[in-house]
Amino acid sequence: MVSDRPYVLLSCAMSVDGYIDDLTGERLTLSNAADLDRVDAVRATMDAIMVGANTVRRDDPSLLIKSQARRIDRVSRGLPEDLLKVTVTSGGTLDPGSRFFTTGTSPKLVYAGEDVAEDLAARLGAAATVIDMGARVELPVLLADLSARGVRRLMVEGGGAVHTAFLSAGLADELHLAVAPFLIGDPGAPRFTYPSVFPQTPEHPMRLAEVRKIGEVALLRYTMGHHER
Repeated sequence: MVSDRPYVLLSCAMSVDGYIDDLTGERLTLSNAADLDRVDAVRATMDAIMVGANTVRRDDPSLLIKSQARRIDRVSRGLPEDLLKVTVTSGGTLDPGSRFFTTGTSPKLVYAGEDVAEDLAARLGAAATVIDMGARVELPVLLADLSARGVRRLMVEGGGAVHTAFLSAGLADELHLAVAPFLIGDPGAPRFTYPSVFPQTPEHPMRLAEVRKIGEVALLRYTMGHHER
């Protein structure tokens, strides 16, 4: 089925009380090794992977498929070894030395508003392609652009503001929540989502497609039905 946007899968690990990190200087690990391997397997089925600019700055992720066997399998099926990487920024404060830009062989795309796009493109140079989105970044326009570039399946790994934007716009098709067996309890810590108006309500809930025990981590997989595939 040809569509004007990719299938969008949101992936998040959170504490039982809904936090995705604490306020210490080091990134909090919420998944165990088995769950991280599951995430890697899901990545290997995707065309592109997206995080927000704050995640690029705070976590410095490479967003690569870790398993060499999965990378080889992708190449054998005529797919790029690495996923196309996508980020979005309003302030334009991205470091071209971040692992987002320096690792992997596939293109890196940065969607930015017109007030920062030109300067950002000059600063990033050949490290990424900066797409000027005009007055503001609109997710439907971003997704349509990705679709035009051949992206059929997009994995969104956060952070909370990005997950909130996709969910509140009704642009997520599937949600993977890995729930860690502890509490954070700090109201200032980053959350899975932030206050917004969501299309999924008690009258129109998401559908629980799977519950899986992965050690002490609980995987909850939901579908939204916006874009079945």
